[in-house]
Formats: sequence, C-alpha cells, structure tokens
Amino acid sequence: MSTLRWNGRDLEVDAPATAVLLDVLRDELGDKTPKPGCREGRCGACTVLLDGEPVLSCLLPLGRALDGEITTLAGGAEGSVAAPGVAEVQQAFARAGAVQCGICTPGMIMAVSALLSEVPDATDEQVLDGLVNNLCRCTGYQKIREAVGTLTQATPPQGSEAGRG
Repeated sequence: MSTLRWNGRDLEVDAPATAVLLDVLRDELGDKTPKPGCREGRCGACTVLLDGEPVLSCLLPLGRALDGEITTLAGGAEGSVAAPGVAEVQQAFARAGAVQCGICTPGMIMAVSALLSEVPDATDEQVLDGLVNNLCRCTGYQKIREAVGTLTQATPPQGSEAGRG
C-alpha cells in the first residue's frame, strides 16, 4: 500500500511503485479525466499536474508521484490549491467551444492552467509553446487559442487554424 496525495486528499492505493500513474488514477481511484490517448507520451491527453507542473501520467511511475500533489481535472475543477485556475480555464474552453471529441480536453486544460499560473499574461506564441506536448486532432487549435485568449487578452491570428501538434 502506498499513500498518494490526489486532488487535496491522501488516499491509500494498492499498487506497486512501478505502476503507471495513469492506470492508478483511472483504475484504482476511478478518476477518468486523464485520458489514455497514445500511452507513449506523444499526445498529452493524460496530462495531470504534479506539484503544479504538467506531467504525462502515462509515462510516470507511481513511485515518482508519491511525494507530490497530483491534481487532475476532476480535482482542479473543484478549485484545488495546487491548480487555482483550472476551473476558469475549463469554463473558458466551454464558452469558446474549444472541445469536440473531448479526448484531449482534460490534458489541454491542465497544461493551460499550469502555463497561466506561471505566465498569467501569456501571449499567443507562449500558449502555443505551452501546448507543444498536447495534440488535438479535432479543433485545429483555433478555438483553444481563443479560449485562452479570453483569459490572457492574447489574440490569436484570425483565420489561423495551424497548431503545433
């Protein structure tokens, strides 16, 4: 048994330290917000925050997360101390229609939240750089950039559908 700090709570998990954090979150804790996209660290759908920093949970062994605070979209939407802006980013995505299939959305929201906690007035270029590890196959990134722009006043180029996936 190991103790994991997840979304502000200490929980006992019955998993070896070598277990993949994504699997522990989904299977042991029932948190389905981190998505198993590629399971190779290429898509970012599994992005969670570890001590406020975005990490790919499909590549992270549980043992490396035991001393930190794990925040997922499920906890961040409730206003976690470790991710104070997650709810606001989630609302901005919804208002801008920055979701389609929903696979990338939790990872995108966590990555944007981490970026804005460090660079609250991020430019469009900084937003694109902050999302370099997150792939979206549906939206073309324009709506995502517009959503973030409502929080930062950054204005993405009009008509630009190019992202950096």
